[in-house]
Amino acid sequence: MPKTPQQLFEAWLQDPTIDDETKVELTGITGQDKEIEDRFYRDLEFGTGGLRGVMGAGTNRMNRYVIGKATQGFANYLKGLSSEPSVVIAHDSRRNSDTFSVESACVLAANGIKTYLYRSLRPTPQLSFAVRDLKATGGIVITASHNPPEYNGYKVYNADGCQLVPHEAEQVIASIRAVESFDEVKRLTQAEAESAGLLVWLGEAEDQRFIDAVAASAVQPEWLRSGAGAGISIVFTPLHGAGNLPVRRVLAQAGFTNVHVVEAQELPDGQFPTVKSPNPEEHEAFTLAMKLADETDADLIIGTDPDCDRMGAVVKNDAGKYVVLTGNQSGALMVYYLLSRLKEQGKLPANGAVVKTIVTSEMGADIAASFGCEVFNTLTGFKYIGEKIKQFEQTGSHVYLFGYEESYGYLTGTYARDKDAVVASLLISEAAAYYKSQGKTLYSVLLDLYAQYGAYLERLESRTLKGKDGLEKIGAIMNDWRSNPPQEVAGVRVEKVLDYEKGLDGLPSENVLKFLLTDGSWFCLRPSGTEPKIKLYFAVRGESLDGAEASLNRLISVVMERVDSLA
Repeated sequence: MPKTPQQLFEAWLQDPTIDDETKVELTGITGQDKEIEDRFYRDLEFGTGGLRGVMGAGTNRMNRYVIGKATQGFANYLKGLSSEPSVVIAHDSRRNSDTFSVESACVLAANGIKTYLYRSLRPTPQLSFAVRDLKATGGIVITASHNPPEYNGYKVYNADGCQLVPHEAEQVIASIRAVESFDEVKRLTQAEAESAGLLVWLGEAEDQRFIDAVAASAVQPEWLRSGAGAGISIVFTPLHGAGNLPVRRVLAQAGFTNVHVVEAQELPDGQFPTVKSPNPEEHEAFTLAMKLADETDADLIIGTDPDCDRMGAVVKNDAGKYVVLTGNQSGALMVYYLLSRLKEQGKLPANGAVVKTIVTSEMGADIAASFGCEVFNTLTGFKYIGEKIKQFEQTGSHVYLFGYEESYGYLTGTYARDKDAVVASLLISEAAAYYKSQGKTLYSVLLDLYAQYGAYLERLESRTLKGKDGLEKIGAIMNDWRSNPPQEVAGVRVEKVLDYEKGLDGLPSENVLKFLLTDGSWFCLRPSGTEPKIKLYFAVRGESLDGAEASLNRLISVVMERVDSLA
């Protein structure tokens, strides 16, 4: 019979493998039944994206014991793939990220697995690059992306530098579950791992290879280095994360010399003291950057999240006011710039491909189609885009050009298999420089694209529902919409319901519902795989921005009223 949360709590207090510091933390919650239940009602779930949760003691928390068990399971899985497996590990700026990365390396070393480790924080996309660059069997990143400061996470990568897709994740999850207790976790000390040659520290040579790979993705490199890159003023904020050095190095190497960094947000800090959330999707995160942009008359503001895999951009509108672009808008601008420049240079392949997720705007897809590129849709998660890149390379059917998702994740080039805010920073800066040389701004180009392709507007709404009760509410919301789908929404008939739990269009099964309306608008319900949230995506296409905005607001109002009645 499974143990109750209280029994697990007491077992941790009595377990000789649990350190005294952890036991002191647990003793401090004695008698707090609700807190004990939340910490021990389940094992922190290892999903297709790995582990992510609040740091602390307990089975439902991020700590060295939960990470050790996951790493032991991963080690057992890797030894089944290779006689001489190796792993690359990187981490971001969060509290305990460095400790958790060394802990993972020491467990792998005890299992005879050679591990390459960075001495300080590095971007997640650099890990993806390094796995392939070093011909490793797998990779680990310690990060919780843009989650609040109390969170951390553990993401696992395959030999292709791609996050595990479902069939791989299922094998790793089974391997982790087979590790029944903490005393099954093997571990060397850091000194022992180094002495045995099983912990190898990475340095400048590996960093430069990544920077060179990103810089090679520039569309017009010679033009930029001829002085065009110096023609625009850029403000950059790494939001206390891993983007500071690599973004600046790549921009400098490409020829952008007029880059101003937000000093208060420049250095790594896992508490993220200057923002409510270190997330470039949140407009508030750009407050200090906009102030600096006003002072420097910047043409473009760039922000990257803590592990530097998401990039947000801010541009001046027609009134000279700075406005934050959505992920869909930035993606559409980059798709258009990339494809139009390649076409003009005679380098646009006949079998070019653009890949996006099912919750990403159709605007970029329409732009890509107008250039003769085929557009592929995947489930949410960049691992599916990375999987497509590998398929294209294996079959030769298409040439991958660009992949993106509405949540500020982009990749051009095939040096990595994950979204990369470093290359996105380079590409959006190059586009801004090019259009400025043509007497345009990114905002005016966006308006031109609306006039040509239609006024596409999108918005993301979410509801955070924490703990066991929240999980149950999210399940109830999905069940309500799945079992009682509406016939019409905001006066518009529902044309089709796509239930991706059934594995539509050859895609893996996922708990996602998408409703297509007869006027071309759509909305989608999707529980987050990494946060205690349910996310709702809305999209409309109108003849004018004002009309599209009105339609979008009506759609959101009606859908969220029903969602909130259950939340």
